[in-house]
This record gives sequence, structure tokens and C-alpha cells, in this order.
Amino acid sequence: MSRRVVRQSKFRHVFGQPVKADQMYEDIRVSKVTCDSSFCAVNPKFVAIIVESGGGGAFIVLPLAKTGRVDKNHPLVTGHTAPVLDIDWCPHNDNVIASASEDTTVMVWQIPDYVPVRNITEPVVTLEGHSKRVSIISWHPTARNVLLSAGCDNLVILWNVGTGEMLLALDDMHTDLIYNVGWNRNGSLLVTTCKDKKVRVIDPRKQQIIAERFAPHEGLRPVRAIFTREGHIFTTGFTRMSQRELGLWDPNNFEEPIALQEMDTSNGVLLPFYDADSSIVYLCGKGDSSIRYFEITHEAPYVHYLNTYSSKEPQRGMGFMPKRGLDVSKCEIARFFKLHERKCEPIVMTVPRKSDLFQDDLSPDTPGPEPALEADEWLSGKDAEPILISLRDGYVPIKNRELKVVKKNILDSKPPPGPRRRHSTCDSDFSQPALEEVLEEIRALKETVQAQEKRISDLENKLGQFTNGTD
Repeated sequence: MSRRVVRQSKFRHVFGQPVKADQMYEDIRVSKVTCDSSFCAVNPKFVAIIVESGGGGAFIVLPLAKTGRVDKNHPLVTGHTAPVLDIDWCPHNDNVIASASEDTTVMVWQIPDYVPVRNITEPVVTLEGHSKRVSIISWHPTARNVLLSAGCDNLVILWNVGTGEMLLALDDMHTDLIYNVGWNRNGSLLVTTCKDKKVRVIDPRKQQIIAERFAPHEGLRPVRAIFTREGHIFTTGFTRMSQRELGLWDPNNFEEPIALQEMDTSNGVLLPFYDADSSIVYLCGKGDSSIRYFEITHEAPYVHYLNTYSSKEPQRGMGFMPKRGLDVSKCEIARFFKLHERKCEPIVMTVPRKSDLFQDDLSPDTPGPEPALEADEWLSGKDAEPILISLRDGYVPIKNRELKVVKKNILDSKPPPGPRRRHSTCDSDFSQPALEEVLEEIRALKETVQAQEKRISDLENKLGQFTNGTD
């Protein structure tokens, strides 16, 4: 990996800095499950961390402002009967999070803005369809309530969380354990890596593999892959000599890499976190004590090394804040939540600039919380780019609105078009024939009750006559 070339880039001087000790989250029993999950998920409201839990699986959710030592009796999100392996916040509702577990289920949870008094044990919906443990979940970037899960049964399932229904099952595409799954920017394609050493680009709605590459990295260790904004595929893996390696590929020409660079000889799997707004990819290795970051450009060598943030303690997991959760007034371009054995340490990435004005080039418009499509529209074949918002005046998270349980969309925070369904026998969205049928059943039941009451009365009169000795 060459570091000698000096090139012009606004991100050349990006540096990472940990927050002060009183702004960390301490006394957290981070999960010790052996899994290449990041164990952490963050959004502009909360940080969620998978933790040790007796008698099942659990994760803890903390408001971002609740720093310092965490009370050992702080409520957890519990409900799985086996360890939790992955968690992911919904990009379109900051109070909704999904969890995947060894118990083969995926659960979706509503998190209140206030700190609950006791454990949250009732999910909004439980998704059951896998036959083995579920280790990967990921929300669709632009369609409301579309969730992907992948399990050790070599199966990828797409769900409509709003109805609890399975939309698609990709069951004949992977011959071995799936390592990771990633969406492209508009959610029209998936990239997956697998233990069979293949990287696949999949059109989920057509249920077709449109491109694949065998052994992009020659080593036997797990490979990770993500889409870049331009539609290229960035991969991390190992060489035949067990050196860590990164690559950039064009899925239209998978034979030769655009770029391939060796890094070091550490054995931790590199987890890539990609910022599409700045085209920077951050590499965090399990067990490493550093974060390396690279800028992806159209100029050779295409993947340019920028810098490395190093600390003393090895990391057990990592959370990556969406761009709308950053403090752009301080030229912040990324924020990580680095997990150690007993604490979570935020790391802030900034570009040093003297001006106090808003920096358009560092903080361009970024995907906001509004979905561009409904689940049915996406399933029918529509695609849409994310709806962007400006960060010029900062982003204020939307207050929690109570979820309305409706037939079409459980997690929709807005009323669906058309009449709403309420828990009432006289629902306004009943069709006329259905309403008449219910009324007819009520009339029949009334007649039956009246007949039974008359029969009981007659029997009581006869019994009274026998008792009085008149018969």
C-alpha cells in the first residue's frame, strides 16, 4: 500500500478524535458471541448495542445524550430466546429497530423517546421464515418497511414489515453460508458474499444473478462487499498468504479489478463503512485498534489512502452514524461508535477549517428520513433515488409518533391513504356486504339467545311445580 503520492483532496487532512471521557458510554457488557456482526447500530436519536444476557438474547438502547456510566438495571430490549446476532435501525423511522437472532426469527421493535421503566419484551412484529440462525439484516434504503434478512440456511428473505408478510425468498442462489449482503444506493440490486468464495450481484425482484465473480480475493477467510455510489463494488478479503486486501470492481466487467491493494497481515475481518456523499470508505477490523479510511475516485489508483485513526484498545464492534446525525457546524464528516469490552467510545472525524460558515462541499445534501417508495411500488418494479435533505441548518430528529397498527402498514407513522381501520366492529373500511353479513349473524345470535332464555324459563317453571308437589 503506497502512501508516497500527494494528491489534491478536500479530505486529505481528515483526522479522528475520541470524545471526552464523560461523553462515552461505560459499564456496558458487550456481547461475546462469535460473529462478524458490528454489534452496534446508531442513528440521530439512539445508540443500540448487543449485550450479554442470560436466558436469551438482548440489546440495550441508549439515547445519544445519556452518556457516562450506564445503570446495571437499565432496561433492555429482550424477546429473543437465543443470542441476538445483528441489529439495524430503520432509515425512515428513528424509533424503529430490527434484530436478528440465533432463534431463527427477526423481530421489529418500537423504541420510545423516553427511557422505559422495565425491559421492552413485546416486538411490533415477529418475522418467521428461516430454518437456521439469522445473522444479517438490512433495511431497504428507499422503500418504506422493506427489510432483508439472511440466515445460515443460505436463504435471503425480503419482508414487508408493515404486514408481516414475506415478499421474496432467494433460496437457490447461495450454496453455502452467506457472509454479507448490501444494497445499492436506490435499492434495485444486492451484492452478496458467500463461503463458496463467490461475489454475486442479484436483482431481487427478478430473482436473478446478473453478475458474479469467483474468488475476488484468493484467501479462505470471509470476504465483504458493498456498492459504491457509482455502482462499483468495493471488497475486502485476504490474499493466499493471509494478508488483508481491498479491491474495487466493475460488475459489468468482473474479470479484472479496477484496483487491488494489499494492506497488512492481521487476521481480523475488515468491516467496510461507506459514506456515499464523500465517497470515503472506512475500514474497521474486528480486534484491531485502528480505523483506516480511503477515498474512492475516478483517478488511478482509484482507491486513495487518506489516513489512519489509532487507539490503544482493540475494538469488538463498530457503529456508523448516518450523515444527518452529524454536527456539520464543526466540519464533522463521520462519527463512529467504537465498542470495547465494557464501554462504547464515540470517535469524531473532522476536516480542519477556520471558517465558521456552512461547508457545502463537506456536507452536501444527504438522504433524509422520508422514503421515496412504498413497499408495493418497489415490488412492482419501480425504483427511486433517496429523497435528499440539506444539512445547512442542522438536522432535528422527528419526535416519536405512536405507531398505528393497521392492516396495510404496521410501521407507517403517517395515516395510509383511504379510510383507516380501527379496532371496532363498525369499521368504516368494512365493505357493505361484509357489514350486512355481520349484522345478520348478530340477529341470528339474538334469536338463539332469546329461544334459550324461553326454554330455561319453561324448565324452571316445571321444576318449581315438581318442588311444590302440584304435579
